[in-house]
Amino acid sequence: MFSDLVRAQFIAPRGNPTHFPCGLSHLEHQFALIMALGRAFFSSQTASRRTLPCMVLVKKMAVDESTPLLENLQAKTKTPLPKVQLGLTLFVLFSEPMSSLYIFPFINQLIRELGVTGGDDRKIGYYAGVIESLFFVTQALTVLYWSRLSDHVGRKPVLLVGLAGLSISNLCFGISREFWAFVASRCIAGALNGNVGVMRSVVGEITDTTNMAQAFTLVPMVFSVGASIAPLIGGGLVKPHDRWPELFSGSFWVRYPYFLSSAISASFTAFSFLIVALFLKESLPSKRRGKSELQLERGSIGGQVDTPGGEDTSPIPIRTLLKTYSVIIPIANYGLLGLVDIGFFALVPLFYATPVEIGGLGLPPFTIGLIMMAFSVGNGLFQVLFTARAIERFGERRVFCSAVLVFFPIITTFPIMSWIVEVQKEVGLAIWVLIFAQLLLWAVVDMAYAVICVFVTRASPNKYSLGTMNGLSQATTSTARAMGPATFTSLFAFSKEYNLLGGNLVYVLLLILLCLLVFLSRRLPEVKKDKQ
Repeated sequence: MFSDLVRAQFIAPRGNPTHFPCGLSHLEHQFALIMALGRAFFSSQTASRRTLPCMVLVKKMAVDESTPLLENLQAKTKTPLPKVQLGLTLFVLFSEPMSSLYIFPFINQLIRELGVTGGDDRKIGYYAGVIESLFFVTQALTVLYWSRLSDHVGRKPVLLVGLAGLSISNLCFGISREFWAFVASRCIAGALNGNVGVMRSVVGEITDTTNMAQAFTLVPMVFSVGASIAPLIGGGLVKPHDRWPELFSGSFWVRYPYFLSSAISASFTAFSFLIVALFLKESLPSKRRGKSELQLERGSIGGQVDTPGGEDTSPIPIRTLLKTYSVIIPIANYGLLGLVDIGFFALVPLFYATPVEIGGLGLPPFTIGLIMMAFSVGNGLFQVLFTARAIERFGERRVFCSAVLVFFPIITTFPIMSWIVEVQKEVGLAIWVLIFAQLLLWAVVDMAYAVICVFVTRASPNKYSLGTMNGLSQATTSTARAMGPATFTSLFAFSKEYNLLGGNLVYVLLLILLCLLVFLSRRLPEVKKDKQ
């Protein structure tokens, strides 16, 4: 039978190539021929080394005849990270915390010196909160449009505009002398800065499904290092004429005591502008010059593959994305994660500084600053060392669901510490152990950020809508960052002032939001792993 089939392969009439003996179709004939050749190889001792590849090939063809042959033959191994382009992207991403956080150490002193409070220091927090939050408010209002624009004109032009806007606004902040001027400069900085969402799109486009999670684990490290360095620059370089009179003795430094901090931040952003202009390659598929550039013609985002004939190459409308269940779920998880996390972030220094009589720890500002700086550095190292390994071993969905569950012991640590301090009347060893445990668990929670970035990237219906996807997710987190601190700190004061639920109402509300986040996390799909 098999010998007849083999002979038929060579003696079939050329005028009728689909006619074969035994009534077999062309596909069945080819399959039977391969089976016959496989048996011949198997029985031959001289061809024994070729038997296994042949049988594997036959098995794959038998399982799914519609699968392209090249896809079956290609071994999908873990792709090395594009170190140069990824390093440049992360360096530029560093400009975000450098521009948004450097004013925090001196903003209260600046408001006091402006005289807008009329000598009432109780109003300083209100005016300082306005300046601090306006950056994130305007960013939340515009980031989606910048990300959407990057889907049409490319990632690089939008990044250049954002960096130029940050640099100019920081310089304007340093030479401002009126409250409205400070407000305007921060609004300009936030409105022109859509870079975070765009740079996440770049990371998603220069990686594939085998190394995407590893790349996104580096993003929290960048923010952690930036959160440590920016306040040091902002607080350490104010009023340089008092600290280094031999270098800054002119009247300019007396008139603009906060210019040096702003100028350093602006200089870093300007240098990032040059890096992008000269070295960063365009990653948007429709704007790349060559198909081989950055080796991106892999359809790597979420396993997407370009369709033949140029189909599906335009960004999907926002309304369509908002009606898509698989798109909304990761974005909703991202936004709620940001809300719970920023609420906890705002409560930590407030709880540590609140007097023991009110239910806090009564720690001095210097001690709180050291704790937060140590956490930022340790958190960055933790993400680099453990997040990618955890994702590789347990999978994205399991890591995310487990990370958000860790929020429960973190939040319940607050009332436990209040009770211990109330009993012991001092901050003893037990409190320091709980502080260490709380911050360590917080680092575990931050693993969820790298994972949710992977979910958002792979939920994009096509790679030409990736900027819009990241814009939607960044808009939700920016809104949380703008509203969360004031909301939760006010709830903290309200709970303590009226002794609601023993002063623990704010923690109960956080736990309710966390329950909703846990529910949404269970709706995330399993991320399919590429077969090795």
